[in-house]
Amino acid sequence: MTPERRKNFQRLLNPRHIAFIGGRDAAIAIKEARRRGFQGQMWAVNPKRADLAGLPCVKSISDLPEAPDAVYLAIPVGGVVDALETLNNMGAGGVVCFTAGFKETGDTAAETALIEATGDMALIGPNCYGLINYVGQSALWSFEHGGWSPGYGAAIVTQSGMFSSDITMSQRSLPLAYMVSAGNQAVIGLEDFLDVFSDDPAVRAIGLHIEGLQDVQKFEHAALKALQKGVPIVALKTGSSAIGASLTVSHTGSLSGSNELYESLFERTGVISVSNPSQFLETLKYLCVVGAPRNRKVAGFTCSGGGATMLADYAEKIDLTFPEIVRSRRDALSELLPDIATVSNPLDYTTPIWGHAELTYPVFASTISAMDAGSAVLVQDYPAPGLDDSKIYYQNDAEAFGRAAFELGVPAAICATLPENLDVETRQFLIEKSIAPMQGIHETLNALSHAAGWQYARDRINKTTPEPLAKPVPESPLTMLTEDAGKSWLKSIGFPVPNGVVTSVENAVEVADNVGYPVALKMMSQDLAHKTEAGAVAINLKTDENLSNALTMMIADVSAYDQSKATDSFLIEEMSPSPLAELIVTLRRDAQFGHALVLGSGGVLVELVGDAVTLLLPATKDDIERVLQQLRAAKLLQGFRGRPAADVNKIAQSIHRLCQAYLSECESVAEVEINPLFVYQDHVVAVDVLLHKVAGT
Repeated sequence: MTPERRKNFQRLLNPRHIAFIGGRDAAIAIKEARRRGFQGQMWAVNPKRADLAGLPCVKSISDLPEAPDAVYLAIPVGGVVDALETLNNMGAGGVVCFTAGFKETGDTAAETALIEATGDMALIGPNCYGLINYVGQSALWSFEHGGWSPGYGAAIVTQSGMFSSDITMSQRSLPLAYMVSAGNQAVIGLEDFLDVFSDDPAVRAIGLHIEGLQDVQKFEHAALKALQKGVPIVALKTGSSAIGASLTVSHTGSLSGSNELYESLFERTGVISVSNPSQFLETLKYLCVVGAPRNRKVAGFTCSGGGATMLADYAEKIDLTFPEIVRSRRDALSELLPDIATVSNPLDYTTPIWGHAELTYPVFASTISAMDAGSAVLVQDYPAPGLDDSKIYYQNDAEAFGRAAFELGVPAAICATLPENLDVETRQFLIEKSIAPMQGIHETLNALSHAAGWQYARDRINKTTPEPLAKPVPESPLTMLTEDAGKSWLKSIGFPVPNGVVTSVENAVEVADNVGYPVALKMMSQDLAHKTEAGAVAINLKTDENLSNALTMMIADVSAYDQSKATDSFLIEEMSPSPLAELIVTLRRDAQFGHALVLGSGGVLVELVGDAVTLLLPATKDDIERVLQQLRAAKLLQGFRGRPAADVNKIAQSIHRLCQAYLSECESVAEVEINPLFVYQDHVVAVDVLLHKVAGT
C-alpha cells in the first residue's frame, strides 16, 4: 500500500465525516452507522430522493460540502467509475464499494477501470459488505450487525460477506476491534489489511478468512511483520484446488496440492490455521482476552470427575500436557482439599468447597504454582437464565481462579463443557476479570494448543527469520527426462546415485558383468513416468541368465502395457543395500507460491501411506530436519527394533544442498522427484528419479 493510500485508509477507518451514496442500501448503511454510535458528520447523495433515513440528500457528489473522509457507495454498476473519478478528484479518503458486477461476474475490464478511477483513495470491495470500526465507533456496513468491543480486540478480514455478518451476530463475546468484508479486493487486498492492522495498538489478534491470496510473497512479509510485533494471526482457509496439470504425472499431485502449500505458508510465518468457524472465534477470543501461554503445560480444574477426564482425554490427542503435581507439594495441597478429593491434574476439587472463594483460592494458587504451567483452565457450565440462585457460587470460584492465575502470571480460561452453557452476562463478567470465557472443551483445548504453538513458532522464527520466498517462474511447456538423464543431473550437483550404465539388449549382459551383480534393470523411455506399473523394472538380478530372462519378460510386459512406450534402451545399475528408510523427495514449482519441497515416506506405497510434509523454498537445513522428525517414517530414522539410527542432521544437509541446486537452476529444471531415496546411517542414495525440464532448455 502506498503511503498516500495508507493515509487515506486511516481516514476511511476513523472518519470525521461519511458520505452515503445510493438508495435503499445506503439508507440501511446510515442506520448501521447510527447503531454503531458514529458521532461525526453524515451526508447523503441521491438525485431522486429528498432524504435517506432522515438525512437530507444532495443531488450529486459535487454538491457535498467538502471531500468526505469515508464514502459508502451503493449505486448501479454503470455509474461507479464516474463516481470514483469525481471522489478522487475532490480528495476523498476512502470508499466502501458495495456495488457488485465486476470481476466476480467475469467483467475484468470494468474492474480494471474501477482500479484506475480510484487513484490513491483506499477502496474496499467492490462486491463487499464493508467496514466496521468497533473501537472508534464508525460503520460503513450494508446490513444489521452486532458485535462489541471493550476498547481492544480482533481485527477480522473475510472474503465472504455473509460470514463476516455471521461473526458479528455470534454468541461468543469475541472482543472486536475491526471487521472487514473484503469482497473482490480490487484495490486493497487481504495482505494490505494484515500489514495495517498489525500496527494498530487496539488489535490483539488478527483473524483471516481466506479463500485465496492475491500475492503470496506480500502475505509472507506482512505475516512475519505481525509475528515480530507479537500480533497472532488466526486463519480459516476454505476451498481447495488441484495443482497444475503439468505435475500430475508425478506422485506429488496426491501429496502436495493447494491446501498443503497454504499450510506450509502458515507454518513458515507462524500463522495459526484452524478448520472451522467455531474454532476460529474461540482461538481469537482466547488470544485477545488473555494472550499466548509460554508453554503447552496446563493446570486443569473441575468440580466433577467426568470433566477432569474429558480434559485429560482430549489434551492427550493434541499434545497438551497436564503435568503431575510434584511430590513435595502434594501433602500441602491435600490439606487444602476435602477428604473425598484426590490430588491430581486435572484436579476435581469436589463440591464441599465449591463456591467458597476463601477455600478454593488457595487450592487454585497452590496447584498452579506446583507446576510450570503455561495456562490454567477451569470447567464450569453455568445455570440457564432464570436459574440464578447458585450463580454466585460459580462466580466466587471464577474470581478466585482468575485471581490466582493472574498473580502467578498464567493465562486463565473458564470453559463450558457445552458451548451454550455460558450466557452473555457471564461471558462479559469473565472478560472484565481478564478470564477468557471459552465455549466447548475441544474448542478450548484447541485454542490453548494453538496459542502455545504460536508462541513457540514466534520464538523459533524470530531467531532465524526465513529468507523471502523464491519468486515464481513463468509457466512453460515441460519435458520429462529419462531416469538416466535425471540421475546425470543429480550426479552433476554432487547428489549420490547408484553406479549404472545405459545399454541396449545386445550389450546388456556385458554391461551387467562390468557393473557387477546383483543389478537392477530398468527400461528407459520418456513416456514411462511410473515404470513399475508397466513392468519396466526388475531388481536383484544375480546372474546373466536372470538378466536375459528379465529382459525378455520386460519387453513383453511393456509392449502389452503400451507398445508405443517400449524401447531398446535399458539402465543397468548396481543394487543398493537395504536402507534404514525409504523417502520421497520432490522439488517443484508453483505459479503462486514459487517453489516447494515435499518430504514423505517413499516407495511403491507412497500415495497409500500419504505421509508427507510440504516446505516452501528457500528452507533452511533446520527446517528440513524438523520436517523429517515430523514424518511417521521418523521412527525408522531414529532406529527401529534395534536397527541403527540415521544421522538426521547429515540427511537434512544432503537434502538442503539438493534444494539449493534446484533453486539455482529452477528456470530450466521444473520438477525433481526422487522416489525412493534410500536413507542410510550417514548418507542417502537416489534410487529412482523423475525429472522434468522446461522444454527447449
